[in-house]
Amino acid sequence: MTVEGIIIGDDGLARPLWASSDPLMREYYDTEWGLPVRDEQGLYERISLEAFQAGLSWATILRKRPAFRAAFHDFHPETVAAFTEADVERLLQDPGIVRNRLKIRAAITNAQATIALRAEGGLVDFVWQFQPASTPEPVTHADVPTTSPESIALSKALRKKGFAFVGPTTMFALMEAIGMVDTHLVDSHRRGTSGVWR
Repeated sequence: MTVEGIIIGDDGLARPLWASSDPLMREYYDTEWGLPVRDEQGLYERISLEAFQAGLSWATILRKRPAFRAAFHDFHPETVAAFTEADVERLLQDPGIVRNRLKIRAAITNAQATIALRAEGGLVDFVWQFQPASTPEPVTHADVPTTSPESIALSKALRKKGFAFVGPTTMFALMEAIGMVDTHLVDSHRRGTSGVWR
């Protein structure tokens, strides 16, 4: 049953279409998407995965996430920052991940930039300072923006700090994923569950 862009699942819970059919996407939506991420390693992982997702579906990234975590040592910044060209070549042979040279290099570059940011208070405080004063209240999927003034500003600020693959649309997706904005549809069972927005 569909109501205003949401689907009532067999469990009686309301979700958007994208989180309703694939069990993996549904699990991600119900337990992780939109909840605050306030640890450096977790945030670095999300930035990395959002970058790998560019041009692909999020379902593809979720399915490959265990392989990504293995390949990038659970996205431990120091470990990835020390990767060499030999590691890049090794990763390009790994069928479990997205084999894109520029995105792999970006993950390494971003690990190095994450470490450098520690001198200025760290990645978490740096990213969260761009939390907007209000959040969207979408009724249908068409109401969900793909960028915002804050995601544009965050993108520029991260680029200045040496990050790559952090465009405004990618950064808005990050902001959604980590609860900085709540783009759960207003009738979704997850609306307001982040604790960030009342």
